[in-house]
Amino acid sequence: MSTTATTTSEVSSNEWKVIHMSEQEEDLIRRMYKLVGDKWNLIAGRIPGRKAEEIERFWIMRHGDAFSVKRNGSKTQDS
Repeated sequence: MSTTATTTSEVSSNEWKVIHMSEQEEDLIRRMYKLVGDKWNLIAGRIPGRKAEEIERFWIMRHGDAFSVKRNGSKTQDS
């Protein structure tokens, strides 16, 4: 058994595939988030064929500060 030293406190968003949503799905996610917050299971229940994890990743990729900094090419690291 091989062990590697990894920190699992954060998931690297660099490894996530881009999640494409229709305008209607994006609008519904935005409105539901305003109503219920980050209750991804509840939001996913309103969008056929979408999983809670997928909705959460989409939200983070669109609205997460840390992801947008990395996506824009800034190389700031908090160690």
